Amino acid sequence: MSSQKADVVIAGGGFAGLALALALRQGLGDSFRILVADPAFAMGARPDLRASAIAAAARRMFEVLGVWDAVAGDAQPILDMVVTDSKLEHALRPVFLTFAGEIDEGEAFAHMIENAPLNAALAAKARAQGIELRATAVTGFDHEGSRIRVSFGDGDVSAALLVAADGAKSRVREQAGIATHGWNYGQSAIVTTVAHERPHEGRAVEHFLPAGPFAILPLTGNRSSLVWTETDAEAARVVALPDDEFHAELEQRFGLHLGDIGVVGPRRAYPLGLFIARSFVAERIALVGDAAHVIHPIAGQGLNMGLRDVAALAEAIVDAARLGLDVGGADVLDRYQRWRRFDTAVMGVATDGLNRLFSNESDVLRLMRDVGLGLVDRMPALKSFFIREAAGVTGDVPKLLRGEAL
Repeated sequence: MSSQKADVVIAGGGFAGLALALALRQGLGDSFRILVADPAFAMGARPDLRASAIAAAARRMFEVLGVWDAVAGDAQPILDMVVTDSKLEHALRPVFLTFAGEIDEGEAFAHMIENAPLNAALAAKARAQGIELRATAVTGFDHEGSRIRVSFGDGDVSAALLVAADGAKSRVREQAGIATHGWNYGQSAIVTTVAHERPHEGRAVEHFLPAGPFAILPLTGNRSSLVWTETDAEAARVVALPDDEFHAELEQRFGLHLGDIGVVGPRRAYPLGLFIARSFVAERIALVGDAAHVIHPIAGQGLNMGLRDVAALAEAIVDAARLGLDVGGADVLDRYQRWRRFDTAVMGVATDGLNRLFSNESDVLRLMRDVGLGLVDRMPALKSFFIREAAGVTGDVPKLLRGEAL
């Protein structure tokens, strides 16, 4: 194994890692060798039971990569969205802002899908395309001139580029000495799935409470995914409650607009924070997804930002390879970083500001934001701009996110 070579080694087999592998295979063909390493490829690995909002741009990329058809039946389009703001004890929850869910005729700005089937479809497509999926972790690396030697538990592989797609606690990022800047919010997101008596009609609800947003996101069937923000201590208390007491806490926040409700999935709490890597690249190393940035889920953009990283990096690599250039060279990595770093910083500042604006007990701030929401609701052009931003179709969009093959 020590004599093996690859063009690109990707550490991490989640959405970002697998999507990047498929994009490179599609753009550069079978002769371009790609290896994806993740212990989760082992049989019996625990599946990801969360759900994600896939923005229109990301959906276009999955269509180009030949994955979307396999999961379209599991995806629920978000047809409209409402924003409410009140305290927990308030009987009325007035709607301050509404969004139509389409960016173009028949094209939803986002779809909700459970992570497990989408990740399984990506992995199946990668195997079908002959991409090597190795059920092991990257344990280290060493630079060797114009190559990087990547170490696994059972040997080494020489590559032109190592991509860290190994999550917020990225081992590759840490070993590369790339610091992160940011902070914990002292909040956790309680995530679970709820079944309800009446259909949601594709409507997403973002209800702002003093502790943080309580999001009801539609899934297929009479089910919704919840992202319920509380302080760390309160989230730990709520998750540990007996089923009947948890249901009472949930019903108080969820309400009865969809009839009787019941939890149909495990409940878990995930700590929230804002962390952005000081650099998205190092010598023959690129960071994508959560390895490069973690933001608050208040706008549902974390996963989609990672897929924007993938589309930008794939385009930079494919363009360089077609010109016969070094795909792990400094020029390629600089292009990727210039493309993604400013956009990431802007989104980080925006989500941080929204969280601080809405996650507080101030009546004065609540009045100001409710007036602001009401004004936005009366400005169709501004609402259209916001929804297209959320869909990921504005700005300098990479080809894959425009629905174009590399």
